[in-house]
Amino acid sequence: MIIPAYGSSTLADLLPSVAARLGVPGYETDRLGLPAADRYVVVLIDGLGWDLLQGAAAQTPYLGSLLAGSRSLAAGGPSTTGASLASLGTGPPPGQHGMVGYTSRVPATGEILNALTWESDLVAQDYQPKTTEFERASAAGVAVTSVALERFESTGLTRAGLRGPAFLGFREERAVDVRVALTVEAALRGERSLVYAYERELDHTGHVDGCTSPAWRRHLGRVDRMLAQLREALPAEVVLIVTGDHGMVDIPPWHQLIAEEHPDLMAGVDALAGEGRFRQVYVDREPVAAVARRWAERLGDKAWVRTRDEAIEAGWFGSVDPELRERWGHVLVAMRTDWAVMTRQFPRELSLIGMHGSLTAAEMTVPLLIG
Repeated sequence: MIIPAYGSSTLADLLPSVAARLGVPGYETDRLGLPAADRYVVVLIDGLGWDLLQGAAAQTPYLGSLLAGSRSLAAGGPSTTGASLASLGTGPPPGQHGMVGYTSRVPATGEILNALTWESDLVAQDYQPKTTEFERASAAGVAVTSVALERFESTGLTRAGLRGPAFLGFREERAVDVRVALTVEAALRGERSLVYAYERELDHTGHVDGCTSPAWRRHLGRVDRMLAQLREALPAEVVLIVTGDHGMVDIPPWHQLIAEEHPDLMAGVDALAGEGRFRQVYVDREPVAAVARRWAERLGDKAWVRTRDEAIEAGWFGSVDPELRERWGHVLVAMRTDWAVMTRQFPRELSLIGMHGSLTAAEMTVPLLIG
């Protein structure tokens, strides 16, 4: 189990370290020891885990060349995009920004919120009101830009955890020349600049085909070539940083437990959320400890099962704001090895091969590469 060292070596510490280098007021310490510069480009590759990259070094000549002397960071808990991008964008751990997973229950309404699709009337800025690192840097005179798919400009997750930058959007993900040109343009804005560039398709390929599949490695090769092209196009004084939001593991179909097929798991459960590798169990009418005990007995060494109080005490989410506490499930189920707990409430999950969300090293560690 990886418990993140929040405040020193996690994804949440990346932009505060950049802000310290850029002279943003209130940031005195570069926690990660980044190179000094006035211009930074941070490229986040969704689904690029540290272990996965090391295993594919032979297929990634550019990224592989950066591995020597590089280091890893820990994603937040759970190791999933909504929580990780909010940690990156806001700076504090999940316990402070409250984006607690792929899906989670909203205490005020009881609805299950999907952090990525945001099919809800919830106002994102109200649900996550903390000032972002982008807003702070922009207020300090840094030219801050986001380069991503056009449709990501106004999503709920963007408004909640990544708001603040000027937005340069592209329509076609395979239009590498356009993406590189937009990123270079953004990097040269102002006297000091910070660019956040997002690549999503590697994660999608891993979910559909598996993160050990030839399709996944081919796509990682395309990402590698795009980043090499970007580095060549950027002026030498621009520091290029490449990271990820989580890793991934492949789950064989025979290791997928369907919660509804196991009455002992569903007994006393009022709602399920999270995802297959990190299931959040909401319990309103029965003793939480009894439900946790049933899950632990059923799953054995396939999972770490903790009550919410136990997980918070153990530091899974960093310091937790009391007002956000109810967003997490009363029982939290972090899967070990290559098992997952699925639910028919979210039928699209059942077709996934690559998954993430748990606290294993393969899912929790992401690279910090300096190009």
